[in-house]
Amino acid sequence: MKRILITGVSGYFGQRLVRFFRDKPEITSITGIDIRPPLVADNKFEFLRCDVRDDLNRLFLKRDIDCVIHAAYILPPIHDVALMEDINVNGTKNVLITAARHGVKQIMDCSSSTAYGFHPDNPPMLTEESPLRGNEDFTYAKNKLELEAWADEFKRMYPDISLTVIRPCFVVGPGFANPLAKHICKKISILPWKTAPMQFIHEDDLAEIMYLLLQQGKAGVYNLAADGTMDVEEMIRALGGWPLKMPMWLLTPLNSLMWGLRVSILTEFPNSSLNLIRYPWIASNAKVKRDLGYSFKYTTRTAFEDFASFVRSHGRNPVTGKIYS
Repeated sequence: MKRILITGVSGYFGQRLVRFFRDKPEITSITGIDIRPPLVADNKFEFLRCDVRDDLNRLFLKRDIDCVIHAAYILPPIHDVALMEDINVNGTKNVLITAARHGVKQIMDCSSSTAYGFHPDNPPMLTEESPLRGNEDFTYAKNKLELEAWADEFKRMYPDISLTVIRPCFVVGPGFANPLAKHICKKISILPWKTAPMQFIHEDDLAEIMYLLLQQGKAGVYNLAADGTMDVEEMIRALGGWPLKMPMWLLTPLNSLMWGLRVSILTEFPNSSLNLIRYPWIASNAKVKRDLGYSFKYTTRTAFEDFASFVRSHGRNPVTGKIYS
């Protein structure tokens, strides 16, 4: 692992990966692609503006890339579902197949623990062997479910490639800015009457685990999540906000109307996303601890507190979606 390609390099975590990997002496070059330039720069780093659905053959020529980290996905729900699925599904297939054809022997695909789905009958702890039931009406989870099934086919097509599939839960840190972050940073955050505890992983732990998995050549599937959970109401209050809880018979039509009208002051997501805070989807981290001997630096609670502390110190900027570098 010397010459790395990172897709989605201008996103919150993509930029964090560049800053992490550039400090590793064995890494000689980092190529990053995205549709907009990142805010990070380094003499080891080369940025190329392109879409993951583009013809990527030129990207691999003369760069001798030996490792690909595919992190380019649309997580926030958007109104153009067809576009979201095209980028997530076809973009992923394009990146992995092109890499394989150019002789890349090590690939890491960033899946998600949302692939397990948000269901009232989920077990208390989801292991890597638990069935994937990503909700059909939650596009991101649905796409992850489809892509993991396709990854099995990819491994049969290219058995000599070391493919690592990671399933992180939501990633937090100072730059945490997905729709959940924006929603819980509001002065008043509307919630379902009943919510389930949530799980996070700190960006520092995630970057280090990804590096160790690649460095040690660990192929296969890994859940990546910190110990412990945290209630959504606790999160909102830690950020200085106030949770407004509603029964689903009232929240569902209200949220649907506000999403359709694009009234983001009240909602950041469609009704299908409400299930991720209504039902549990807690992932076990036993396998990564066992295989790497890894000790997490942050629990779910301390990881979130790092984000909350940043928000309290710098204002409510995560609502804008700004990426901090």
